[in-house]
Amino acid sequence: MGGGLRGLGGPCARPQPRVPVPQMLPAVPVLCALLALGPGPGLAAPPEHEVRALPGLPKQAAFRHFSGHLRAGPTARLHYWFVEAQSDPRGSPVVLWLNGGPGCSSMEGFLKEHGPFLVQPDGVSLKYNEYAWNKVANMLYLESPAGVGFSYSDDKKYATNDTEVAHNNYLALKEFFRLFPEYSKNDLFLTGESYGGVYIPTLAEWVMQDPSLNLKGIAVGNGLSSYEINDNSLVYFAYYHGLLGTQLWKDLQTFCCSQGKCNFHDNSNLNCTLKMEEMIQIVEESGLNIYNLYAPCAGGVPGSMRYEGDYLITHDLGNSFIRMPLKFSWRQNLFRMPVARKKVRMDPPCTNSTAPTMYLNSPEVRKALHIPPEAPEWQVCSFEVNRSYKRLYMQMNEQYLKLLGAMKYRILVYNGDVDMACNFLGDEWFVDSLCQKVQVARRPWLYTVGGENQIGGFVKEFTNIAFLTVKGAGHMVPTDQPLAAFTMFSRFIKNEPF
Repeated sequence: MGGGLRGLGGPCARPQPRVPVPQMLPAVPVLCALLALGPGPGLAAPPEHEVRALPGLPKQAAFRHFSGHLRAGPTARLHYWFVEAQSDPRGSPVVLWLNGGPGCSSMEGFLKEHGPFLVQPDGVSLKYNEYAWNKVANMLYLESPAGVGFSYSDDKKYATNDTEVAHNNYLALKEFFRLFPEYSKNDLFLTGESYGGVYIPTLAEWVMQDPSLNLKGIAVGNGLSSYEINDNSLVYFAYYHGLLGTQLWKDLQTFCCSQGKCNFHDNSNLNCTLKMEEMIQIVEESGLNIYNLYAPCAGGVPGSMRYEGDYLITHDLGNSFIRMPLKFSWRQNLFRMPVARKKVRMDPPCTNSTAPTMYLNSPEVRKALHIPPEAPEWQVCSFEVNRSYKRLYMQMNEQYLKLLGAMKYRILVYNGDVDMACNFLGDEWFVDSLCQKVQVARRPWLYTVGGENQIGGFVKEFTNIAFLTVKGAGHMVPTDQPLAAFTMFSRFIKNEPF
């Protein structure tokens, strides 16, 4: 069977690198202009942004929360929803959360993963989340970039790229602390998932160079850390989870592997490419839930496209095999279709965004969240942003090594172990490839359920970075395993052993 063949991510063959001290990024004139826009020192939390009464709640929250827009550059207006910690907000850290895409909304994280209020299937009511992350931290949910969710740009131009998004997220963070100066000295953590695997490390490059921000660490869940490693590892994940069959696996090894190493990512062998197309067909397009292998596909097994009213419903995973020639041409052909000139809604496959879409587009909710008329109708993911987005980074090694080289930031890379969009094996290989010193060998980590200890997954700890899996969780870890996710998050934030 050739099971000994490996893709990327094996043991480090080189000594641990010494990382040079990063040079300061160039000063940006826009930032100087923006400094005058926030409130002066001594002012606190903008009262016009406070959410006084949120529709759908059985009882209004005992903690304060705020919703509004943050200036990020001359034209970008990024929507945020900030929820104070449920106890001791002044003594708790501030945690930024970003969902991925690129082009998907962090309101998904708020209303369906770890926010204090979870939207119900009726799209009208909310219930309190027993495992909300604001039980241990002040949570700042930011919709980024402009064009995503309720975020918009005055000039209506939504083409952007990795470096511009990182800088705008930094400007938005600075604007937030100008509006909430009482939190400016609190510990700060940057967290996110999926394409947040690019958003968070690139944002951290800016934040770590700003002494006014008290950065303590980053956490990335099911993140895109390396296209090459993610692609190579997914083939192993698929085979060893019973998806490919012995003949396809044998053919993939024959055509894509040589001298004990496999390249499934960008192999020039035509036979390898053809076999990879078979693999992609099974994993991405057969009706399996790519975000959770063992979960059903919401809405049933889809076709490659479907219509819903005036909308063409499609998807772009934003991470796996985006640059494979056959796959790329399929997506490009879709964009060129005449129907693409009509309204297009980009829903992640096998997921149901009806409830949050109904809730957030309610006029009463928009009013409660202080959403102005010029802000767009809310959608879970923006087709326009995703289609024109330029991906500039193929891997995040440099960003992680800068953070690790500073020797003062804590990093958590965590993965639900049944996700195929950004699979655990790829992120484990990625963390191993950073060649950091192992502090605690890979072991199970435990959490308490009904008074009994259960295995939450596995963890391997290096100097200042840990890789952790969450057993039975998919791409959205807090949705699938809320108690395990809350336990993991709480221990990371409090710097407790996993």
